Amino acid sequence: MLKISNLNVSIQSVDILRDVSIQVDTASMAGLVGRNGAGKTTLIKSVMGILKPKSGTIEFDGVDLIQTPVNLRNRLGIGYMPEDRRLIPDLTVEENILVPAWANEQIDAHKRLGYVYDLIPELRAFAPRRGQQLSGGQQKLVALGRALMIGSKLLLLDEPFEGVAPALAQRLAEVISRLQTEGMAVIFSESDLQYSEHLVQKVYSIDRGAVTERPLKPRL
Repeated sequence: MLKISNLNVSIQSVDILRDVSIQVDTASMAGLVGRNGAGKTTLIKSVMGILKPKSGTIEFDGVDLIQTPVNLRNRLGIGYMPEDRRLIPDLTVEENILVPAWANEQIDAHKRLGYVYDLIPELRAFAPRRGQQLSGGQQKLVALGRALMIGSKLLLLDEPFEGVAPALAQRLAEVISRLQTEGMAVIFSESDLQYSEHLVQKVYSIDRGAVTERPLKPRL
């Protein structure tokens, strides 16, 4: 599904990612684990086209992403949930969820919105509320719903559980766990795997821009 090979990314002449290679298969989940500043967000932004790699390859579902314009990547079925949620405060929950569908002129937006509401019923309950009226945890749910509007094949989740109360973090994990049964691939970018360790099939550690795969802990 997603294959990254020997990726190098620099920001203002500073090397951030160094020869990064990872692979995430269809219907599988991978954790990208590292401290703040290790390069996790840079890697995700490179996949989304927000940052341009210096060298290396990013292939998604047989498509060369580096050669694919940024505005076309979402149409490939890639959804992105940023760490800071980035909701538009004055829009309602439903409007925030629909933003990527509007941007991509998604013809099945209403059907997909129904799918998101069925997956996360809480969103339907506070759909009329404005983004600024939500708690941090509720905003995370909305950001996940927004990513799912176009993320039908791959989800990139940047710190999805950070700053969320334990009960709501467990709820987020429940929702995400259902996606694997639908054939979706997911990458978690996290400082630890407290809530997602039981979900992932691969774990990659990132430190100072270098990535290594590490073995999973035995599951009881």
